[in-house]
Amino acid sequence: MGNMTAVRQWDGFDAIERDVRAIVADPRWATLPPRGRAQAVALRTLATPDGGRWLFGAHARWYRQDPADGRWHLTAPPADPGLRAAAHVVQATSMIMPHLVPGVHDFGADRGSVQGFVGPDVPPEITERVRELVVSQRGRRREDFPLTGPFTELFAGDVASPVAAIWGTLMWCAYAPAFDGNEALLSMFGEFLARPLPGDEWVRWLPPVSLHDLAALYGERVRAGHPEAGLRLVALMADTAATVRSDPRFRPRADVLLTMVEPVLRRIGPDHSVAHLGDDAVRQAWLSRCPPHVTLPDSSPGEHFQHAVYDLVETLGFLVPKGAEPRAVAASLLAADLAVFGPRTADALYPWLDPELRHILHVVLSDPTHPLRGCWPRSGVLPSALNPPDRAGAAALLGAAYALGLAWCRLTGTEVPERGFATASAVVHRLTHERDDPVPGVSGTFPRHF
Repeated sequence: MGNMTAVRQWDGFDAIERDVRAIVADPRWATLPPRGRAQAVALRTLATPDGGRWLFGAHARWYRQDPADGRWHLTAPPADPGLRAAAHVVQATSMIMPHLVPGVHDFGADRGSVQGFVGPDVPPEITERVRELVVSQRGRRREDFPLTGPFTELFAGDVASPVAAIWGTLMWCAYAPAFDGNEALLSMFGEFLARPLPGDEWVRWLPPVSLHDLAALYGERVRAGHPEAGLRLVALMADTAATVRSDPRFRPRADVLLTMVEPVLRRIGPDHSVAHLGDDAVRQAWLSRCPPHVTLPDSSPGEHFQHAVYDLVETLGFLVPKGAEPRAVAASLLAADLAVFGPRTADALYPWLDPELRHILHVVLSDPTHPLRGCWPRSGVLPSALNPPDRAGAAALLGAAYALGLAWCRLTGTEVPERGFATASAVVHRLTHERDDPVPGVSGTFPRHF
């Protein structure tokens, strides 16, 4: 008996993923014609007993086919061991489109971290370097560096655009800009703000800054006849991105932004002339330099939403040992947020979900007695079974849930709620009880007004 070894159960998804990673890593992969690569992926299509068709492709992620129209939806694979063990290889019934075929860059991409900024603090060395950047811009005249777009409402009347460039870069680079209410990275901007930030003393639920907002700061200066001032603003964006990229919650987008603005700083891109065509032309020029393996809400809000759902499913992986299916729980939590903040927006989201998630979202929203509503927060608290096992897991769930909320708001044109979304807000209590600052409103506390 002592010599017997446990037999590992077959897992079709793990096996195909290993196989695809191996063939893409083979130097011969790059020499194959596009049709040959597509055929290689098609030959590794999986079928599951529930009728699903799956392939492992671009972005090093899974896709499920919609039998109604043959489209492939980027979506996280099932966790059910029985379903995964019963998966078997079948021939794809349709040609695999080029955008689904993985490349070497897909498997080397840095996904960073989905954690929010509630719980793990921003490293002090990053905070101090950003503070130095902010201090260096004090005294700039608004006449020389006027604010544009949403920055005009966020900052006080005498604040110049260099401060906005730093702030905007931080918000654009953050995967999920939900910050601890006492985060020093935010408090340093308090003197510049026109009004308190959204949220409360515990969490600041910040709206994202778009790439258009950043591009407009540069474009306005060029059109006003001050291109050197525009370059200084872009240099500040690059300095800020380079400063925060050591934090994985900022790094993927920080690297993208550095790639996009490098030609501007080297004066080798068409940005100066393009700026005279408008801010959107600048935005498009920057997006044209975005690496192909990166999906941004600025260019593909629907695909970005799919990735955000995928991230939430992966974050809920701690539920698998409990017998729960993270895909179903993620769809239920999405329904919980939509029920409160956007009940009419689901119709715009259904086309971006695979058939199973689409069905789950619909029935959970439609049926008040559906069992999956048991996953919904009650009185602002998650069911105990959904509590992450540790602080890092809680920060990840908060971040992934908030990022998903921002993604569907962006896709549907819904305003971001100032007090956060139901799911992300329900995770806060798992993190704030470990803070060492006093409880707001209790005698002896001094709330910060930012």
